[in-house]
Amino acid sequence: MAFTEDNVKTMDSMIARYPRPRSAIMPLLHYVQSIDGFVTNEGIELVAKKLDLSTAEVTAVSTFYTQYKNKPVGEYHVGVCTNTLCAVMGGDAIFSALKEHLDLENDGVTPDGKVSLEHLECNAACDYAPVVMANWEFYDNQTVQSAIDLVDGARAGNPPAPTRGPDVLPTWKQNSAVLAGLNDGHANEGVQAGAPSLLGLEISKVQG
Repeated sequence: MAFTEDNVKTMDSMIARYPRPRSAIMPLLHYVQSIDGFVTNEGIELVAKKLDLSTAEVTAVSTFYTQYKNKPVGEYHVGVCTNTLCAVMGGDAIFSALKEHLDLENDGVTPDGKVSLEHLECNAACDYAPVVMANWEFYDNQTVQSAIDLVDGARAGNPPAPTRGPDVLPTWKQNSAVLAGLNDGHANEGVQAGAPSLLGLEISKVQG
């Protein structure tokens, strides 16, 4: 997809936030992803041109961080944490069940383009294990059935709300725009930090 004049203006406004233009590389890559659904070669070339970098430098960033994709993913990209704690709490079973239910392997996309599946490394939410993420929103304390309900709802266009975060799950492109730093107006919705995350703080207050 060709980038429009409005797209380019948005990119210029993002670059202007930073004292050094090259500091905008990660937000710009998220923005590129919000337009096409993944980081295209055209997007890499435009970011490189805007920041006066080589395409190799931009590609190095886009291939280092797993949140950037070099091929299309689903409208709802579902990741299952399979790191140690989530795995032993049920993450491995959830990932295996979703692969079978969706008839996908890791990094696969359903034929309708609605859901893609990925095993994830730790997302720093071990107090809610096992954790599933959809478009980088948290679904805590998951079971095989709740994860299946999540992907079935996503394929039907009506996914359940995240455990924490916005009241309605944004699409992959919408959340890529949020990660680029564009305000979608949902930042203050939902639970921000749940009781397990705050327990240590509460104990420290009681103990002085």
